[in-house]
Amino acid sequence: MGGDQPAIGFIGLGLMGTPIAMKMLETGFGVTVWGRTASKLEPALEAGAVAAESPAALAARSDYVFLCVSDATAVEDVVFSANGIATGAGPGRILVDHSSIRPAATREMAARLVGSGMAWIDAPVSGGAAGVADKTLAVMCGGDPDVFERVRPVIESYAGRCTLMGGIGAGQTTKLFNQAICGVTFATLGEIAVLAQRAGVDVASLPAALAGGRADSRLLQEYLPLMVSEDSPQTGRIDMMLKDLDSLAELARDTGSAVPFSALATEVHRLLVARGMGGEDPAAIVKFFR
Repeated sequence: MGGDQPAIGFIGLGLMGTPIAMKMLETGFGVTVWGRTASKLEPALEAGAVAAESPAALAARSDYVFLCVSDATAVEDVVFSANGIATGAGPGRILVDHSSIRPAATREMAARLVGSGMAWIDAPVSGGAAGVADKTLAVMCGGDPDVFERVRPVIESYAGRCTLMGGIGAGQTTKLFNQAICGVTFATLGEIAVLAQRAGVDVASLPAALAGGRADSRLLQEYLPLMVSEDSPQTGRIDMMLKDLDSLAELARDTGSAVPFSALATEVHRLLVARGMGGEDPAAIVKFFR
């Protein structure tokens, strides 16, 4: 702390957290990491990160603490448990949460953290690990504009777009809209992939055939090939998509909004989780239609 660049703390070195932390290190930021599973820290440590003995210790030596964990329970635990981030927090520090959690949970926890002097920016992401690699990652943020401007240069070191959507919780709300579009599109691509195969069309050629037309999209180009591939990379999890779609349904009820297509996609995802496919990539939704 106190140098030309802010000292960074990072917790949540998983599918998304690891490439983000690695990009920070490549950019030249000093990064301190913590995690319950030592093996997940190894790539970052080998790249020059330093391990902390607890989230509190990590927060004490960091200007900005970044989180990228699975759900609201995990966020609350790492922030507010004994030896959590709140214990080591102090005035002027900022927590940036890349996790995807309910907006209401974000607002409640941000309010609890105020007493420590630490500010909160909710900053869920879209684009996957590939979005970090090619710097097309989209980050949607909520929080105080002045606080956002302080952390924006760090986020822009690994993201292609970083947008403040409103106050605390607005980033998480925007991520729900993103997930609704993705969830419905995954279901549509899955049914079209199977229909095309049964109709004798070369499914692998569809992305190229539709490129530039009105049906084109990044999801079409990225996920339709994964649906017909025998060896697809893990880009996400069906159960995590279901979590977000359920949060969207809660938001829709609270605002009196009709979301029939999102609701249908939610139940398709719920069926797949019930069949034991929660840990599979979203492209596996094609199996529902087979």
